[in-house]
Formats: sequence, C-alpha cells, structure tokens
Amino acid sequence: MAPNSVVVTIEKPNNISLVELNGSESESLLFPEKQKAVSPKQFTWFLFLKAQRAFSCLSWLAMAFKTMFVSAKKRIELSDVSEEEEPRNRGRLYRFIKAFLFISIAALVIEVVAYFQKWNLNLIQPWEVQGLVQWSYMAWLSFRVDYVAPLVITLSNFCVVLFLIQSLDRFILCVGCFWIKYKNLKPKIDGAAYDVEDSASFPMVLVQIPMCNEREVYETSIAAACQLDWPKDRILIQVLDDSDDGNLQLLIQDEVSDWRQKGVNIVYRHRLIRTGYKAGNLKSAMSCDYVKDYEFVAIFDADFQPNSDFLKQTIPHFKGNPELGLVQARWSFVNKDENLLTRLQNINLCFHFEVEQQVNGVFLNFFGFNGTAGVWRIKALEDSGGWLERTTVEDMDIAVRAHLNGWKFVFLNDVKVLCELPESYEAYKKQQHRWHSGPMQLFRLCLPAILTSKISILKKANLIFLFFLLRKLILPFYSFTLFCIILPLTMFIPESELPIWVICYVPIFMSLLNILPSPKSFPFLVPYLLFENTMSVTKFNAMVSGLFQLGNAYEWVVTKKTGRSSESDLLALAEREEKMQLHRRNSESGLELLSKLKEKKIPVTRKRNRLYRKELALAFLLLTAAARSLLSAHGVHFYFLLFQGLSFLVMGLDLIGEQVS
Repeated sequence: MAPNSVVVTIEKPNNISLVELNGSESESLLFPEKQKAVSPKQFTWFLFLKAQRAFSCLSWLAMAFKTMFVSAKKRIELSDVSEEEEPRNRGRLYRFIKAFLFISIAALVIEVVAYFQKWNLNLIQPWEVQGLVQWSYMAWLSFRVDYVAPLVITLSNFCVVLFLIQSLDRFILCVGCFWIKYKNLKPKIDGAAYDVEDSASFPMVLVQIPMCNEREVYETSIAAACQLDWPKDRILIQVLDDSDDGNLQLLIQDEVSDWRQKGVNIVYRHRLIRTGYKAGNLKSAMSCDYVKDYEFVAIFDADFQPNSDFLKQTIPHFKGNPELGLVQARWSFVNKDENLLTRLQNINLCFHFEVEQQVNGVFLNFFGFNGTAGVWRIKALEDSGGWLERTTVEDMDIAVRAHLNGWKFVFLNDVKVLCELPESYEAYKKQQHRWHSGPMQLFRLCLPAILTSKISILKKANLIFLFFLLRKLILPFYSFTLFCIILPLTMFIPESELPIWVICYVPIFMSLLNILPSPKSFPFLVPYLLFENTMSVTKFNAMVSGLFQLGNAYEWVVTKKTGRSSESDLLALAEREEKMQLHRRNSESGLELLSKLKEKKIPVTRKRNRLYRKELALAFLLLTAAARSLLSAHGVHFYFLLFQGLSFLVMGLDLIGEQVS
C-alpha cells in the first residue's frame, strides 16, 4: 500500500462525506502533536532569515542614499552658477515653484500623520475630534472638498481640453504625412534644366555664411560652401564674421584668402558694431551694392555643411514659378548618436521636418523658415521688408511677412544638409529659450498686420490659431501646468485626481507618433516622454518672457559648437593628407607632426557642471507628490511622478549631455 495514502473503514456510511488526504496535509491534520514539536524551531529560523534580509535591504538602501547624497554634494560643490543664471533663477517662476515645494512638504508631513492616525472626515464625527491639529486637519478637508477641489478640477479640465486639441492637431499632421507618403507627393521642377555648357543660363546666386566666434566650425562651413557645384562666375560667397576675437578674425581671413587663391569668388565682411545679432549681420550684407546683380541668396549657419549639389537641387524649383519665395532643405545631424541628449533632440527635429514642415509645405505652401539651409528669392526678401532686428527669431519674422505678401514656400525633405546638435544641456537650454521666446515677441508685433492683411481668412486662422497660439503658446503652457503643477497638486487634493488616460495612454500614443519619423529611436520612448515634460519649464518660462517682454526675452546666445566631423569629412581629410605627403619633400608628414603634438602636455581645463534651480525645485516637488501618492495606493500616478521627478533631478544636476566648460 502506498505510504502517503490513508484507509478509513466506516460501518454506517449514511450521511458521511469522505475527504482524501495526501502527503504532509494528512500528517499535519491527523498528528497535530508532531507538527507542534518542530514548529517553534522552524519559526525561529524563519524570523532570523527575515531579519537578516531586512537588515541587508536597509543597509543597501542606506548605502545607496549615502552614495547619492555624497555625489549630489560633490556635484553642488563643483557646480558653476554664472552671474547670468542667478537673476533668472531668482525670478517669479522660481519663487512660485519653491513656495509650492515648501507647502507640499508640509502637507505631506500632515498627510502622513493623518494616515497613520486614521483621521478621516467620513469616519469621525465632529464631537470625536481630539486636539487642535486634528481639528485643523478636519477643517482643511472640509474646505478642500467645498472650495479648493472645484477650482483645481476646472483648471485641470481646461488644460486637458488644450492637451486634447494639441494632440488632435499633431495626429492630423501625422495623417497628412502618411498621405504624402502614400500618394508620393513631392515638389516637382517645372521647365527644363539649366544648360551645363552655357554658364550664362545659370542664375546669379549669393551664398551667405553668418558666424560669430565659431572657432570650431568655420573651416568646414567655408570649405563646404566653396565646393558648391555652380559656375564660378555665377556665384559669390559672403563670409559674414561678427567675431570679437581678433585672432579668430585673422584665422577666418586667412581661410578666405586661401580659397580666393584657388579661384573661388569669396569675400570676407566684418562689422565693428554687432547690432541686431544675426538679423543685423544679414541686413548689413544685403546692403552691399553688388547684391542687386544677384537673384537668389542661400544662407548657411557656421556649422552647416551642404553637399556640392545643393544649389542644383534647390534653385531649379524657382524656374517657371515666379510666386515661389523660399526653398527650404532638411537638416541632418552629424552627432545625433553622441549622447542621450542629442538622441532626444534628433527625435524632435525629425518630427519637425518630416511631419510639420513637409505637411505645411505641401498643403499650405507656408512654414517657418529655419534660418539656414534655405534659398530665398531676393525679390521676396525685399518685398517683405528685408531682415528686421525686432525679435530673436528673424527667420520666422521674414517668413511670416513674406507669407502675408503672397509668397509661397517649398520644403524639400529629400535634400539634407549636415549640421550639429547642441551636446550640452546648457547650450540646448539657451537655444530653446530663444526659440520659444522669439515667437511670442513676433506674435505681439505681427498680430495687427495679420488681421489687416489681404490673405484669405483660412490662412489668417492658420497663422493665428495653429502656427502661433496652438504650437507656440498652448503647447508649453499645458505641458508645464498640467504635468508639473496640477498633477502633483492633485495628489494632495484627491477629489480632482487626473484620469490615467491623461497621464499615461494619450502621452505615450503621442510620443509614439513623434518617434515614427525616426524609428531607430523607439527604445528611447519613455526617456523622450520624460524629457519633453522636463523641458516644459524652460519653454514655459521663455514663452512668458517673450509674451510680456520680460528681462531676458531678447537674450541672444550663440549655440556652442564642437566641430564634429562626419565620416565623409574624415575620408576627405585622409585623402588630403595623402596628397600633401606626395608633394612634401624635406618636411615632416602630417602624421609625424600630429604625434609630436600629442606628446606635448596640453593643459586640460576642468569642466564644471552647472546647477539649475528651477529643475531641482520641481524634482523635489514631484518626488514629494510621489511620496504622497503612496498613501493613496496610486500605481500609475506614483511611477509617473517618481520617474518624472528623477528626470528633473538629472537635468537640475546637469547630468545629461556633455558638460561644456
């Protein structure tokens, strides 16, 4: 008979139910005294094991917090907060965030006490309240339900509506992009191509390279412009140097002289007074007498490297199309895989060019000029009033005025120009501040002209409501207000809690749409979502400063470059080095010179990190709200607040991208 079976014999089986017992269950039920004999020892060892695991977990957490605290302390000690950052950090927005943080911490302490004391407005009657603290808390609960919660619910509903409208706009843009791909809609060239054997058939083209203290990239940009495939007698290159470094000016002049000796029609211009920044530089160059002989002008910033066939891919679109004022090419990035920051920027800009610019160009013949990698008809510039120095987005300014005068634009998604992305958070933050402050300055100035212009009502509505309000004002407003203010606030006001689809489903779906133009970036979906919410504080601050003309609204800081070279540049450099070695006689080779330079001790400047106090204050605010959400057992809300708070902490400690000294 099997050892684990039990046989029971019953003489009167009436009204008897049988239960089969197998294994250890039978022993524990039939012989309870045996089970009791071993239970205390096992229970003791079980307690020891649990205690050991708990101690190990606590020690690991303590070491982790200690390491993080030491790292943060060291980062703060080595941080560099420049004088120009201090006034911004001490502005109204920073004071508001800091006050909100202190109130949240105090509320969290009270909520923790109330949670463990089991204070509940629904369970405790007024005569059962004990002590002043409990009475104050119960009074706050009553006031919160009657007055605070309705106000927060109204504000959150307003932001959710804006969020849905902006999401719908982005979804429609994506549908338009899919339609363009499905129908293969591309700008077509009307008329025959230019006669290669007759250079007089080619129009006169002016190429402008505005730059200011661009030591790292001036050689590559000048070289790329000088190698454009166009008849030499039909092109002129202007190097517009606003540098205030005398040595750098000499270097750029020598580079221009070298190319002039090779037969390139190139001139060097330098302004003694840098007024109007880039707009003033371009305006000064267009005032030259010889400009009237040219029909088109191509503009390249100092870090842009156009292919040699750029003009032959863009200029023919003007032929037979007298209403066309601008042909814009797409940007591609030589350093898009350099670090996490450049990867996330690449996602944004790929969507901007692939979806926004292409859809608006195909269906509306209008989009914002990107300031570089574009060709203008000079007559369109002159009819629109030329370059103006009234905003920090002179490119968008001239595009809006040209659109109001009836000029059409074409975007070429297949023509790409290499350039650089900012590799440090400091450079990217300043660039985004300029890009989001300028449109609000322009909106204030252009609104009367838009309303009184002769364009159709549909185009006016597109300019006012979509181009300016929805994509330049509403987007940063609801991103910051909804996810950085209202969401943590609702953790302390449960009556106004945001639904999960607002903080999870819809944002993830919209982030998926944003990543579609760059499918290799799908692994960065969650970092991209957190990064966009983190940048909302910078964009919101810039939008408000531009709209109300606050102190730093007209700040212009040249984006720092690193001079990254593409693979083709490196191959060209190697080929050039090989040719130079063939002609070099008694001199040392370039490789030998390079090895000698490497042997010399080059002083290394210590790179210092910066602290961004708005981001740090928001990080602690969101982490405080995450701790409060634990008391309410919120799953998705807790994880969103936790990771979003950590994302702000990373940005605030300048731990993303390259740190530039």
